[in-house]
Amino acid sequence: MVTFDQFLAMGLALPRATERPTWETTVTLRVGEKIFAMGTPGSGSVTVKASRADQAELLAAEPEVFSSAPYVGRHGWVLVQLAGVDPEELRDLLAEAWRSVAPKRLVRESDPAGPTSGTM
Repeated sequence: MVTFDQFLAMGLALPRATERPTWETTVTLRVGEKIFAMGTPGSGSVTVKASRADQAELLAAEPEVFSSAPYVGRHGWVLVQLAGVDPEELRDLLAEAWRSVAPKRLVRESDPAGPTSGTM
């Protein structure tokens, strides 16, 4: 089980990720102006940006945890039930969502495998 506060902490741990209240009760996680995840405290679920292929895979694997998100599901977004999601899986989903909206240079610089300096 993951709490909403843990979800926020996971998302905000990503480089240059920010939190912004939107639509009165929804908290969005962004890189610049691009949203990669969102949720409402106390709702028990969050929405994470994903590719359509990843969305299909998640829905097929764990339909009790993942579903197509309202309004944006047709674009691949996934509704995640916090009570059922594995914390590491959510962390990975957030990282992939972040990569999909972050500037390419930031993604390259932030990659743990990162560019090598060529020195020993």
